[in-house]
Amino acid sequence: MKNNLEKYAELLVRTGINIQEDQILVINSPIECADFARLASVKAYESGARDVVIRWIDEKSTKIRFDMAKDEVFDEFPEWVKVMLEGYAKKGAAFLSIAASDPELMKDVDPKRMSRQQKVMSQGLEYYRTRMMTNQNVWCVASIPTAAWAKKVFPEVSEEVALDKLWEAIYKAVRVDQPDPVAAWEEHQQNLNQRLDFLNNHHFKALRYENAAGTDVTLELPEDHRWVGGGDQGPHGKVFFANMPTEEVFTLPKADGVDGTVVSSMPLNYNGNLIEDFRFTFAKGKVVDFDARKGKEVLRELLDTDEGAKHLGEIALVPYDSPISNQQILFYNTLFDENASCHFALGKAYPSCIKGGDDLSKEDLKAKGANDSLTHVDFMIGTEDLKIFGITEKGEEVPVFDQGNFVSFS
Repeated sequence: MKNNLEKYAELLVRTGINIQEDQILVINSPIECADFARLASVKAYESGARDVVIRWIDEKSTKIRFDMAKDEVFDEFPEWVKVMLEGYAKKGAAFLSIAASDPELMKDVDPKRMSRQQKVMSQGLEYYRTRMMTNQNVWCVASIPTAAWAKKVFPEVSEEVALDKLWEAIYKAVRVDQPDPVAAWEEHQQNLNQRLDFLNNHHFKALRYENAAGTDVTLELPEDHRWVGGGDQGPHGKVFFANMPTEEVFTLPKADGVDGTVVSSMPLNYNGNLIEDFRFTFAKGKVVDFDARKGKEVLRELLDTDEGAKHLGEIALVPYDSPISNQQILFYNTLFDENASCHFALGKAYPSCIKGGDDLSKEDLKAKGANDSLTHVDFMIGTEDLKIFGITEKGEEVPVFDQGNFVSFS
């Protein structure tokens, strides 16, 4: 019987990435996750991969650089990184990224340095990221525990126990704890398809959100919008899962069609900084006011990335009653927290959320209402009392969410 670790690595390679014969796999991995990255590479080779390339990430060295490097280096981006990622992307490589950062590591770093570095990196990798967001390459983001992350999530226990508890939580979230994880994901996709059919068949003109926390916002939807979620099709028609776990179905709002107030329901871990208890006020799609109990300056730097960072690029629906939310764990990791809560994203919209959008130019996407930006940052707004109404072309309101969950589709 395979252990859960081996089953997880196999699930990411064969279902998440859906590696194909003679395809190259690029793994972006923290050095703390080296053993798992190597195991994933073994599974990829066993599944027919031509080559596996591992790009190691060391966030502790990154912090030293932020603290000590000359100021001007944060307006530079290394050409070799761009050449490497673009080169493999053009060869049709698949990309597996392990997201497992220390939520507190960068809390004392100058947010302006981090913002400048993030901006030049986004500019340098724009072509590469566009390929990912238009599914020209298959990709998957997943996580495994690290000691620092586990202790942040479970501070009351020893490091060893915290790691065990986080492993258990992740296995549940990605359905590896089930006898046949691949079959479990196939069933999960069927459930997501029911929600997609409900939303796409209604073709709402707008959505209206309200809850007791203070969220009261209406989001207009583009004429040619489409809801997607779970698996998606890669360049050769093969299904892959960009996120594991994933509980969401999502689309995009019109860039200038958001009006009202949005209140966060969970902290946001952005570039190693926690932003807590924050809110935005939107008018004609743009953030015109914001506040945060903690991390307001970090939030300001995010909004100042470019004009598109002040507008929404994604609307995602996630039931409050879901495998991740039901664990009642704050993960301090967007991959998990966003799949425990309805959320929005500031910044770039996914072209796939517009009919035929993967083949449209930036100008054509903008004309259809899609937001463009160098950034894309999810933040959580879902609560157990959240209500969402779909607004039809005739102005009628159709319940979509009640008490934090989807209404019955029967």
